Amino acid sequence: MIDIKLIRENKELVKENIRKKFQDEKLPIVDEVEKLDLEYRACKKKGDDLRALKNSKSSEIGLLMREGKKEEAESIKKEISKYGSEIEELGKKEEELELEIKKKMMIIPNIIDESVPIGKDDSENVEIEKFGEPKVPNYEIPYHADIINKLNGLDKDASARTSGNGFYYLMGDIARLSSAMLSYAKDYMIDKGFIYCIPPFMIRSDVVNGVMSFAEMDAMMYKIEGEDLYLIGTSEHSMIGKFKGEIIKEEELPITMTSYSPCFRKEVGAHGLEERGIYRVHQFEKQEMIVLCKPEESMEWYNKMWKYTVDIFRNMDIPVRQLECCSGDLADLKVKSCDIEAWSPRQKKYFEVGSCSTLGDAQARRLGIRAKGENGNYFVHTLNNTVLANTRALIALIENNYNEDGSITIPKVLRPYMGGKEKIEVKMS
Repeated sequence: MIDIKLIRENKELVKENIRKKFQDEKLPIVDEVEKLDLEYRACKKKGDDLRALKNSKSSEIGLLMREGKKEEAESIKKEISKYGSEIEELGKKEEELELEIKKKMMIIPNIIDESVPIGKDDSENVEIEKFGEPKVPNYEIPYHADIINKLNGLDKDASARTSGNGFYYLMGDIARLSSAMLSYAKDYMIDKGFIYCIPPFMIRSDVVNGVMSFAEMDAMMYKIEGEDLYLIGTSEHSMIGKFKGEIIKEEELPITMTSYSPCFRKEVGAHGLEERGIYRVHQFEKQEMIVLCKPEESMEWYNKMWKYTVDIFRNMDIPVRQLECCSGDLADLKVKSCDIEAWSPRQKKYFEVGSCSTLGDAQARRLGIRAKGENGNYFVHTLNNTVLANTRALIALIENNYNEDGSITIPKVLRPYMGGKEKIEVKMS
């Protein structure tokens, strides 16, 4: 949510930002908010003036009573009684206008960084840099689900019976490899000075509304029937929500945390070959990182954060690239975002394995997260980044470390988490 001062002082900037995001249908909302805001401020001023007048007259009554001028005092009392009902009506009107303004302000997208490339959708995202040489071996790499099946590591038939499409059982060394990646990612972030956290896996609607747009919520989140609770789609939601309504001492910034959680998402996506495996699923595990910092430090942290993910994947012998998200691909709360994509030697292309975003003060403004500085309180900036999502990282690791005999070479950094094991091999029956 942007500061309403932007609409008061630079309405055209807000409109131009909407055009850059190709959301022209939202342009009238800016004018609607401006009109409501003028009405709200006029209503508030009238109410404040009447309250001040009422207080002044009340003081006058006391003085007249002490002077024995009862008739004059009673006359003023009658006059004051008229103010009471009008003040009450104005107060209700203020609340109604304030709610209506907030409702519309929640729909207006955040102001994007001027470095964001302009484009309509993800097809116009821009490759910034590659890390590691993408290779294609001189032997065939099967579909990841077929590789894992041969290693007795996947059972989607059983999960279809217990839970339906979009779920899976990971087993044996493959399940252990998944856990090894998450443990390595966790330890990597702890070594970088991030505080490890396991958050709640369900959050209330006021937190959901604070961390994401309504459209994202409807597309992603599972609602717990009969309760004001949602299953998290990423631990960023509950991690940022942890600071809801708090005033943080400036000297405590930046707050850097890394969190583990399962993640639950409604959207499975397109059907077809890729859906046989674990690329798009309803449930997965993820190591996340979040940062709360001073506004002037947010871009510095943004660049640190996505590089951490690059390092982790390169340390697992996986080539990756950074892809800058264009304006039309940015969620409404985001100021700037990039995807980290891993190389798929089977498909001979890259695919998304993580996303890093800075949201400016949008989440903090919605959730009331402020810092106490020398010159008063201000809204902090919030950032989040995928350290590692187990299913997509597992696909990338398997494909890039697949051997012609069907075995998987375990990257050196993961071997301590696998009991020193160097390979996962096909067991001959």
